[in-house]
Amino acid sequence: MQSLPIVLLFTLGITGCSSKTDVQNSESQSQSITTKKVERVKVMTLKSQVIGKNIEYTSTLMAFEEVHLVPSTPGRIEKIFVEVGSRVKKGDMLVQMDQTQLQQAIIQLKNLETDYQRLDTLQKVGSVTRQQFDQINTQYKIALSNVEFLKDNTRLLAPFNGVISGKYFENGEMYSGVPNTTTGKAAILSVVQISPLKAVVNIPETYYPLVDEGMKMNILCDIYKDQTYAGEIIRKYPTIDAYTHSFQVEIKIDNPGEKLRPGMFARVNLKLGEVSALVVPALAVLKMQGSNDRYIFLEENGLAKRVSVIMGQRFDEMVEVIAPELKEGDQLIIAGQARLVDKVPVEVISE
Repeated sequence: MQSLPIVLLFTLGITGCSSKTDVQNSESQSQSITTKKVERVKVMTLKSQVIGKNIEYTSTLMAFEEVHLVPSTPGRIEKIFVEVGSRVKKGDMLVQMDQTQLQQAIIQLKNLETDYQRLDTLQKVGSVTRQQFDQINTQYKIALSNVEFLKDNTRLLAPFNGVISGKYFENGEMYSGVPNTTTGKAAILSVVQISPLKAVVNIPETYYPLVDEGMKMNILCDIYKDQTYAGEIIRKYPTIDAYTHSFQVEIKIDNPGEKLRPGMFARVNLKLGEVSALVVPALAVLKMQGSNDRYIFLEENGLAKRVSVIMGQRFDEMVEVIAPELKEGDQLIIAGQARLVDKVPVEVISE
């Protein structure tokens, strides 16, 4: 009977300690919140400006057309008439495959042609039935089709004016339709068209209404600094990439003298006329370390808000920024932003 008070005292002791600990933790958290550092920043109000819009993007030049030549059926390569770098014209014979099957098919066709002509004459005078004539007529057409097919596949012709960019087999080798063990290529030859060339460029979705097929542009290559090449948009892709919020255009590039080559680095400059844009001090735009991602900070309800942006046109110390969530009236942080992280408390100062 005397142990009960001891238990009660022990329980009360634990409860008292727990309550005291909770109070201390609450006070500690409250003190942490009140002592959290507030960053001091300067801001400017975002306003749209009308600018003469020139956009420049980088791209890699590509062949306007590229074809990897293969026959439809396996066989021995009898003769390859070109080498890498050879210039060809549309219709030039580039590869002669083994003609054994073709010759057999031609002999069979001639025999059927003789039978066809004989039965055609007899059918006209009623000496053979219509069924007999139809059978030989069908066989003759099949044989004729087979000869045409083998002609197309024993002679590989140039599909357009261009240059041989790859040769993956040699004379006398067997073509089986699987990649060559040395080159890793399944084609016999590759042909590219280098005049004209083309380039594909990703453009921010903001400019989608301003860009259309037929628009002209200038193309610059760093290795020919004083030379400008003419380009024209020949294809505007109909969809927007949900991740990058950009769309693609395909550009046809004149290449007089064929100085430009596929694989070269190029700068594409497009004039879009006057547009409304958000222009901010370049120093307000930060770059994520180890990447090309750019971002800015806005002041919103006493907190820093991080916003990812795309860099647009530059005007001396100012730069155009593009982001779907930016709007006129936003408070852009222009000083003290290097110390900020998202949602940290900030205090706006005027001096």
